[in-house]
Amino acid sequence: MESRLFISPAFAQGAPAGGGTDMILQFVPFILIFVIMWFLIIRPQQRRVKTHQEMIKNVRRGDTIVTSGGIIGKVTKVLEDSADIEVEIADNVKVKVARAMISEVRTKTEPVKA
Repeated sequence: MESRLFISPAFAQGAPAGGGTDMILQFVPFILIFVIMWFLIIRPQQRRVKTHQEMIKNVRRGDTIVTSGGIIGKVTKVLEDSADIEVEIADNVKVKVARAMISEVRTKTEPVKA
């Protein structure tokens, strides 16, 4: 009867202490998830940001643009060192728009010849 109450020596010993391989195997799923997120989410977003910055940098006078607020207008004045551009949204109605708010350039004009 008494032997049933105690744990046998075989069960009491348990598994041997794991080495570094067990810890590495635990991190493999997290590393795989990060790699998948990098290729599916982070990398395409970085490409979009890069193309948007390139588009903003190349806006010239005469281009038709769409702002993030949905306003469509024609660029009338661009200063290279300024964060704003001047856009004509109707006859004799000009507004200043932050370059970062440009969401699309619809009609590109010919580049200025030097």
